[in-house]
Amino acid sequence: MKIIFRFLAIVSIAFAIQSCNLLTAAGITSNGQPTKSVDGELTSTTANSAINVDHSEWNTLLKKHVDEKGLVDYKGFKNDRKELDAYLNKLSSLDPTNDWSSQELLAYYINLYNAYTVDLILKNYPTNSIQDISGAFTKAFIPIGDKTLSLGGIENGVLRKMNEPRIHFAINCASISCPKLMNEAYTAGKINEQLETAANEFINSDKNDISANNPKLSKIFDFYTKDFEPSVIEYVNKFSKIEINPRTSFTFKEYDWNLNEQK
Repeated sequence: MKIIFRFLAIVSIAFAIQSCNLLTAAGITSNGQPTKSVDGELTSTTANSAINVDHSEWNTLLKKHVDEKGLVDYKGFKNDRKELDAYLNKLSSLDPTNDWSSQELLAYYINLYNAYTVDLILKNYPTNSIQDISGAFTKAFIPIGDKTLSLGGIENGVLRKMNEPRIHFAINCASISCPKLMNEAYTAGKINEQLETAANEFINSDKNDISANNPKLSKIFDFYTKDFEPSVIEYVNKFSKIEINPRTSFTFKEYDWNLNEQK
Protein backbone atom coordinates (compact mmCIF):
# COMPACT_ATOMS: atom_id res chain seq x y z
CA MET A 1 0.00 0.00 0.00
CA LYS A 2 2.84 2.40 0.90
CA ILE A 3 4.43 1.70 -2.45
CA ILE A 4 1.20 2.59 -4.25
CA PHE A 5 0.82 5.87 -2.31
CA ARG A 6 4.44 6.73 -3.00
CA PHE A 7 3.96 6.04 -6.72
CA LEU A 8 0.82 8.18 -6.83
CA ALA A 9 2.62 11.00 -5.03
CA ILE A 10 5.49 10.90 -7.53
CA VAL A 11 3.04 10.90 -10.44
CA SER A 12 1.16 13.85 -8.93
CA ILE A 13 4.34 15.87 -8.47
CA ALA A 14 5.50 15.09 -12.00
CA PHE A 15 2.11 16.07 -13.39
CA ALA A 16 2.16 19.33 -11.43
CA ILE A 17 5.63 20.23 -12.70
CA GLN A 18 4.67 19.38 -16.28
CA SER A 19 1.45 21.38 -15.96
CA CYS A 20 3.37 24.42 -14.71
CA ASN A 21 5.78 24.14 -17.63
CA LEU A 22 2.92 23.90 -20.10
CA LEU A 23 1.08 26.84 -18.57
CA THR A 24 4.20 28.98 -18.72
CA ALA A 25 4.92 27.97 -22.31
CA ALA A 26 1.35 28.68 -23.33
CA GLY A 27 1.55 32.14 -21.86
CA ILE A 28 -0.65 31.75 -18.79
CA THR A 29 2.13 33.25 -16.68
CA SER A 30 4.83 35.83 -17.38
CA ASN A 31 7.57 33.45 -16.28
CA GLY A 32 8.97 36.19 -14.05
CA GLN A 33 8.85 39.01 -16.60
CA PRO A 34 7.70 42.45 -15.39
CA THR A 35 4.08 43.26 -16.26
CA LYS A 36 3.89 46.96 -15.45
CA SER A 37 0.40 48.27 -16.19
CA VAL A 38 -0.07 51.42 -18.26
CA ASP A 39 -1.87 53.83 -15.96
CA GLY A 40 -3.96 56.50 -17.66
CA GLU A 41 -3.15 57.73 -21.15
CA LEU A 42 0.11 56.45 -22.60
CA THR A 43 2.64 59.10 -23.57
CA SER A 44 5.78 58.72 -25.65
CA THR A 45 8.93 59.34 -23.62
CA THR A 46 12.39 57.97 -22.96
CA ALA A 47 12.46 59.47 -19.47
CA ASN A 48 11.98 57.75 -16.11
CA SER A 49 13.49 54.45 -17.25
CA ALA A 50 16.52 52.57 -15.98
CA ILE A 51 17.42 51.79 -19.58
CA ASN A 52 16.76 53.05 -23.11
CA VAL A 53 17.05 50.16 -25.56
CA ASP A 54 18.46 50.90 -29.00
CA HIS A 55 16.33 49.17 -31.65
CA SER A 56 18.06 50.75 -34.65
CA GLU A 57 19.30 47.39 -36.01
CA TRP A 58 15.74 46.07 -36.16
CA ASN A 59 14.57 49.33 -37.70
CA THR A 60 17.13 48.96 -40.52
CA LEU A 61 16.10 45.37 -41.22
CA LEU A 62 12.39 46.23 -41.27
CA LYS A 63 12.85 49.12 -43.67
CA LYS A 64 14.85 46.85 -45.95
CA HIS A 65 12.63 43.77 -45.93
CA VAL A 66 9.05 44.89 -45.13
CA ASP A 67 6.92 46.86 -47.58
CA GLU A 68 4.23 49.46 -46.89
CA LYS A 69 1.56 46.74 -46.85
CA GLY A 70 3.41 44.90 -44.10
CA LEU A 71 4.40 42.01 -46.38
CA VAL A 72 7.76 40.44 -45.65
CA ASP A 73 10.69 39.49 -47.87
CA TYR A 74 11.75 36.40 -45.92
CA LYS A 75 14.40 35.47 -48.50
CA GLY A 76 15.94 38.89 -47.97
CA PHE A 77 15.86 38.39 -44.22
CA LYS A 78 17.71 35.09 -44.69
CA ASN A 79 20.48 36.98 -46.50
CA ASP A 80 20.78 39.29 -43.48
CA ARG A 81 20.73 36.46 -40.98
CA LYS A 82 23.90 37.67 -39.25
CA GLU A 83 22.38 41.10 -38.56
CA LEU A 84 19.10 39.60 -37.34
CA ASP A 85 20.90 37.18 -35.03
CA ALA A 86 22.94 40.03 -33.55
CA TYR A 87 19.75 41.96 -32.74
CA LEU A 88 18.02 38.90 -31.27
CA ASN A 89 21.05 38.16 -29.12
CA LYS A 90 21.07 41.74 -27.86
CA LEU A 91 17.41 41.58 -26.86
CA SER A 92 17.84 38.20 -25.20
CA SER A 93 20.86 39.38 -23.21
CA LEU A 94 18.76 42.05 -21.49
CA ASP A 95 16.90 41.47 -18.23
CA PRO A 96 13.77 43.66 -18.12
CA THR A 97 12.70 44.85 -14.68
CA ASN A 98 10.09 47.15 -13.19
CA ASP A 99 12.77 49.85 -13.25
CA TRP A 100 12.12 50.05 -16.97
CA SER A 101 9.35 52.45 -17.94
CA SER A 102 6.08 51.17 -19.41
CA GLN A 103 7.12 52.73 -22.70
CA GLU A 104 10.42 50.84 -22.78
CA LEU A 105 8.76 47.57 -21.79
CA LEU A 106 6.08 47.90 -24.47
CA ALA A 107 8.60 48.67 -27.22
CA TYR A 108 10.93 45.88 -26.06
CA TYR A 109 8.31 43.12 -25.90
CA ILE A 110 6.57 44.15 -29.15
CA ASN A 111 9.87 44.15 -31.03
CA LEU A 112 10.92 40.93 -29.30
CA TYR A 113 7.70 39.20 -30.37
CA ASN A 114 7.92 40.43 -33.96
CA ALA A 115 11.63 39.72 -34.41
CA TYR A 116 11.44 36.21 -32.97
CA THR A 117 8.40 35.49 -35.14
CA VAL A 118 10.49 36.33 -38.20
CA ASP A 119 13.25 34.14 -36.75
CA LEU A 120 10.78 31.25 -36.33
CA ILE A 121 9.63 31.52 -39.93
CA LEU A 122 13.22 31.63 -41.20
CA LYS A 123 14.09 28.50 -39.22
CA ASN A 124 11.18 26.68 -40.88
CA TYR A 125 11.36 28.33 -44.31
CA PRO A 126 9.82 27.66 -46.74
CA THR A 127 6.44 27.28 -45.07
CA ASN A 128 2.91 28.17 -46.09
CA SER A 129 1.71 29.11 -42.63
CA ILE A 130 2.96 29.59 -39.10
CA GLN A 131 0.28 27.10 -38.11
CA ASP A 132 2.26 24.41 -39.91
CA ILE A 133 5.04 24.86 -37.35
CA SER A 134 4.57 22.63 -34.31
CA GLY A 135 4.19 24.59 -31.08
CA ALA A 136 4.70 27.93 -32.81
CA PHE A 137 2.89 29.87 -30.10
CA THR A 138 3.24 27.51 -27.14
CA LYS A 139 6.83 26.24 -27.30
CA ALA A 140 9.27 28.23 -25.16
CA PHE A 141 12.14 29.12 -27.50
CA ILE A 142 12.75 32.82 -26.79
CA PRO A 143 15.56 33.41 -24.27
CA ILE A 144 15.32 36.47 -22.02
CA GLY A 145 18.16 36.58 -19.53
CA ASP A 146 18.05 33.21 -17.76
CA LYS A 147 14.37 32.58 -18.67
CA THR A 148 12.76 31.20 -21.81
CA LEU A 149 9.32 32.27 -23.07
CA SER A 150 6.99 31.30 -25.87
CA LEU A 151 5.33 33.74 -28.25
CA GLY A 152 2.15 33.06 -26.31
CA GLY A 153 3.99 33.86 -23.10
CA ILE A 154 5.05 37.27 -24.39
CA GLU A 155 1.57 38.09 -25.67
CA ASN A 156 -0.63 36.66 -22.93
CA GLY A 157 1.70 36.60 -19.96
CA VAL A 158 3.23 40.03 -20.43
CA LEU A 159 1.80 42.39 -23.05
CA ARG A 160 -1.89 41.76 -22.40
CA LYS A 161 -1.35 42.40 -18.71
CA MET A 162 0.02 45.88 -19.39
CA ASN A 163 -3.47 47.31 -19.95
CA GLU A 164 -2.76 48.61 -23.45
CA PRO A 165 -5.10 46.87 -25.93
CA ARG A 166 -3.46 48.52 -28.93
CA ILE A 167 -0.70 45.92 -28.63
CA HIS A 168 -3.05 43.60 -30.52
CA PHE A 169 -2.53 45.78 -33.61
CA ALA A 170 1.25 45.89 -33.21
CA ILE A 171 2.35 42.28 -32.78
CA ASN A 172 2.48 40.28 -35.97
CA CYS A 173 2.00 36.50 -36.23
CA ALA A 174 3.34 36.22 -39.81
CA SER A 175 -0.14 35.73 -41.29
CA ILE A 176 -2.27 37.61 -43.81
CA SER A 177 -5.07 38.37 -41.34
CA CYS A 178 -2.67 39.60 -38.66
CA PRO A 179 -2.07 43.30 -38.20
CA LYS A 180 0.65 44.26 -40.63
CA LEU A 181 4.26 44.19 -39.55
CA MET A 182 5.20 47.87 -39.32
CA ASN A 183 8.35 48.65 -41.30
CA GLU A 184 9.92 50.50 -38.40
CA ALA A 185 10.90 49.44 -34.91
CA TYR A 186 8.77 50.44 -31.94
CA THR A 187 10.56 52.82 -29.58
CA ALA A 188 9.69 54.39 -26.24
CA GLY A 189 10.08 57.84 -27.77
CA LYS A 190 7.33 57.19 -30.33
CA ILE A 191 5.34 54.35 -28.76
CA ASN A 192 1.99 56.14 -28.33
CA GLU A 193 1.97 57.54 -31.86
CA GLN A 194 3.07 54.19 -33.31
CA LEU A 195 0.35 52.26 -31.47
CA GLU A 196 -2.23 54.84 -32.55
CA THR A 197 -1.13 54.47 -36.17
CA ALA A 198 -1.24 50.67 -35.88
CA ALA A 199 -4.78 50.75 -34.46
CA ASN A 200 -6.07 53.18 -37.07
CA GLU A 201 -4.51 51.28 -39.97
CA PHE A 202 -5.72 47.88 -38.80
CA ILE A 203 -9.29 48.85 -37.99
CA ASN A 204 -9.75 50.76 -41.24
CA SER A 205 -8.06 48.12 -43.39
CA ASP A 206 -9.54 45.17 -45.28
CA LYS A 207 -8.99 43.07 -42.16
CA ASN A 208 -12.43 44.40 -41.21
CA ASP A 209 -15.56 45.06 -43.29
CA ILE A 210 -17.06 47.97 -41.41
CA SER A 211 -20.54 49.30 -42.02
CA ALA A 212 -23.06 51.04 -39.80
CA ASN A 213 -25.44 48.10 -39.42
CA ASN A 214 -23.70 44.94 -40.70
CA PRO A 215 -20.04 45.00 -39.68
CA LYS A 216 -17.77 42.00 -40.09
CA LEU A 217 -14.80 42.31 -37.79
CA SER A 218 -11.43 40.63 -37.52
CA LYS A 219 -11.33 37.49 -35.43
CA ILE A 220 -8.85 39.33 -33.22
CA PHE A 221 -11.86 41.02 -31.64
CA ASP A 222 -13.25 37.55 -31.01
CA PHE A 223 -9.99 36.08 -29.67
CA TYR A 224 -9.49 38.92 -27.17
CA THR A 225 -12.98 40.35 -26.63
CA LYS A 226 -12.47 41.15 -22.95
CA ASP A 227 -9.44 43.36 -23.72
CA PHE A 228 -11.54 45.87 -25.64
CA GLU A 229 -13.49 48.00 -23.20
CA PRO A 230 -16.18 49.04 -22.64
CA SER A 231 -17.26 46.88 -25.62
CA VAL A 232 -15.87 45.78 -28.97
CA ILE A 233 -18.12 48.13 -30.96
CA GLU A 234 -17.40 51.12 -28.75
CA TYR A 235 -13.69 50.42 -28.97
CA VAL A 236 -13.72 50.05 -32.76
CA ASN A 237 -15.71 53.26 -33.11
CA LYS A 238 -12.87 55.19 -31.48
CA PHE A 239 -10.79 54.53 -34.61
CA SER A 240 -13.20 53.62 -37.40
CA LYS A 241 -13.90 56.10 -40.20
CA ILE A 242 -17.42 54.63 -40.36
CA GLU A 243 -19.39 54.71 -37.13
CA ILE A 244 -21.00 51.41 -36.24
CA ASN A 245 -24.44 51.47 -34.70
CA PRO A 246 -23.70 50.46 -31.08
CA ARG A 247 -26.91 48.39 -30.95
CA THR A 248 -26.25 46.40 -34.11
CA SER A 249 -25.04 42.81 -34.15
CA PHE A 250 -21.78 41.87 -35.81
CA THR A 251 -19.98 38.81 -37.13
CA PHE A 252 -16.33 37.86 -37.51
CA LYS A 253 -14.36 37.27 -40.70
CA GLU A 254 -12.52 34.06 -41.40
CA TYR A 255 -8.88 34.26 -40.34
CA ASP A 256 -6.34 33.83 -43.13
CA TRP A 257 -3.28 32.08 -41.68
CA ASN A 258 -1.35 32.06 -44.96
CA LEU A 259 2.17 33.46 -44.72
CA ASN A 260 2.48 37.25 -45.05
CA GLU A 261 5.19 36.94 -47.68
CA GLN A 262 5.98 39.30 -50.53
CA LYS A 263 5.31 37.66 -53.88
